[in-house]
This record gives sequence, structure tokens and C-alpha cells, in this order.
Amino acid sequence: MSNSPTLKSPFLQEAQARGMIFQCTDLEGLDEVMLAGPITAYVGFDPTADSLHVGNALAIMTLRLLQKHGHTPIALLGGGTAKIGDPSFRDEARSLMSADTIAHNLAGIEGSLRQFLNFDDGKCLLANNAEWLDRLSYISLLQDVGVQFSISRMLSFESVKQRLEREQGLTFLEFNYSILQSYDFRELYRRHGAILQLGGSDQWGNIVSGIDLGRRTDSARLFGLTTPLVTTASGAKMGKSAGGATWVNAQKLPVFDYWQFWRNTEDADVGRFLKLFTDLPVDECERLGALEGAAINDAKKILATEATAICHGRAAAEEAAEAARTVFEQGAGVAALPEKMLSAELFTQGIPAFKLFTEAGLAGSGGEARRLIRGGGARLNDTVIHDENHLVTQNDLHDGTLKLSSGKKKHILVRLS
Repeated sequence: MSNSPTLKSPFLQEAQARGMIFQCTDLEGLDEVMLAGPITAYVGFDPTADSLHVGNALAIMTLRLLQKHGHTPIALLGGGTAKIGDPSFRDEARSLMSADTIAHNLAGIEGSLRQFLNFDDGKCLLANNAEWLDRLSYISLLQDVGVQFSISRMLSFESVKQRLEREQGLTFLEFNYSILQSYDFRELYRRHGAILQLGGSDQWGNIVSGIDLGRRTDSARLFGLTTPLVTTASGAKMGKSAGGATWVNAQKLPVFDYWQFWRNTEDADVGRFLKLFTDLPVDECERLGALEGAAINDAKKILATEATAICHGRAAAEEAAEAARTVFEQGAGVAALPEKMLSAELFTQGIPAFKLFTEAGLAGSGGEARRLIRGGGARLNDTVIHDENHLVTQNDLHDGTLKLSSGKKKHILVRLS
């Protein structure tokens, strides 16, 4: 994180207090510009799925904070760059998506963004880089932009060096991603006056390239600010759970499960996550994060409810909180649990317990499910399962459902389709 001077602009002051700043190309200069008046800034979102997930939440929260302090955020959809795929810090190339898949995912990403940000009356702008990238002539791009890029400098970026050291290497297609992202920055500067690009720490090299392009071709004074990589206290990557990504789209992940994801935050992360992922005042976040013993569980419930309210609305968040209280504190209310539909054919001859827990999303793999059962953490209809190969059949259904539990906090109802 940058060793910064005392900041004066409200956005940067609060972003620093919340722990949102990892690196900035010119923090003092950006502070001066933001203090002088509202600016326009952007974050890019490539449509790799049809919903954003918790791993994207910090980027969205920075846009939300910009909006709060009177600046204009732009959410840039990568309809054009999706046709290449961002290679930054990836082990291998992304699979190329069809035009139909990209269009489907773009619609889902836009819906996700509208859950968090206010797009009314130009308070937040939505752009799609396919609008300009799809029109580019290759020769014109080389003449206009290619001449501005140094291969040796591009090879010095850590994200590029790591891929070149691996067996698969880096394709020429992927190598162009940084050039196109730089082109986006210049285009948004020209169209909307955007002078700041925000992104995760893995985007540093791409952001710096865009700033350099704008300076060389337009004499523009541009800035870049990255947010830290968010990991849990135990070292896990933020946004992942046993069942996969923690999606913000309620059709991909029930609101109850989204609330429960935040409720299961490790004690040491509560204060930090409150500052990063809720709108609560910083002082209140620190007070709640400092609680100990049983009281920290109350802080986790507040974190879960506030984070869920931002994503799904206050009413849905409070409904999820009440469902959790009913299920976990009163030991009732199974109707409030999230549901998973599984084919009845799986139960005709019986499905091994470890496979059932995997299919239901309570374990990320068969091996993980086996370990859960061996450790005594798996329950079927509130009864502990000791045999990982125990066959579960339709005879185990109660009123047409199976209740599966992983530990004390993760529960799901299985219904047959």
C-alpha cells in the first residue's frame, strides 16, 4: 500500500480509511485534482460469466464510493476485450466465447451492476468497449497505438513474466489485451473525460500502459489506482465457497446463501470486511470488528445484513437474517432454507452420500465431501452420516425433501425434479 501524505479530498480520505487503496500512480496529484471538483473514473468488467460475484465486490464498492462523493463512475463492459480474454496472472488462456455467450453474459453483468449502483440521471454511466474496439482496423491500430508501445516494457510486467515462465506461455492474441485496455482508457478520456482507472492489483501494468498512451497521444494527465487483493485471514481467495463462486445474482445463488456467506466470515476479518463491503461509517466498522467472544457473532450478522442489503435490497436482507435466526437459533423453519433441485434418477438405485453432498453444492469435490463425512461434519435430515458411501434413496425423503447439513452453519434442502 502506498505510503501516502495526508489526503484532503473526501473520496480518497474515505477510501484510505476503509483500506481500499493499494497503489496509485500519483496519489498527491490525484488528491489535488479531486479536491478541485468532480472527476470521471471507470472500472472494467469482462463478461466471463452471466453474473458478477463477491470477488468483484471491492471494484463495485469503489465505484459506489465515488458516486457517494459526487464523482461520476463509469462501469465499462468488456464486450470487445472478451473476445481475447485477460491473461493477467492466469495459468492458461481463457476459452474463447461465442458471440451469443458474450451477449448473454453482458446482460447478466449489467443486471449485477444495477443491483449496486444508481444509473439514474447520469449518476453512473454504462459503456461497452465493443462499440469502439469492433470497428478498429488492424493497420490503423498499429499506426496509431502500436507505435506507442515498447515490447521490452510490456515484457517487464509481472503478469506477463509469470505466464512466459510457465509451460503454456502467452499467445499473441492475449499479448494484445494490454494494448486494447490502454485504448479503452484513452477512448473513455476522449468520450467522457475519464481521468482515473480503478482496478484490482493485478491490473497495475495494464493501467500504467493506458496512462502512458494517453500522455503520448493526447497529452492527457491520467491516473491509476488499484485496490488490494482481498484474502481471508486463513489465506483463502475472497469470493469462493465450497460450492463455487459466491454470485450476486439471486437466480444463481439464493439471497439466503449470500447472507450466510458473509455470516460465515472469520473473526479476524469482520472489521476489515465491514469497511470494504458495507456503507457503515468507518468508526462503527472498527467498533464492531473489535468485539470479542460471542459478541463478534452479532457483528457478523450486521456485516451479512448490510452487505446483502447493498446487493439485494434491505427487505430481502432482513428476510434472510430472520430466516437464519429461525433456522439456527430456534432450530426450526426448514422452509426458509435454500433449495437445490436434483434429478430423481440419481436416487433410483441410491446415490453415495459423498456424491450427494457434492451435487448439492455443500462440497467442492468428492474428496472434500469424503473428508467432511469422515470428520463427522455431514448430516442427513439432522442425523450425522458416518459412511461416505452410504446410499441415499427416495426412502430418505421427508415430505418430498432431504435436509443436508455441512457443519453447523451450512444447510440446504434437496428436492427431486
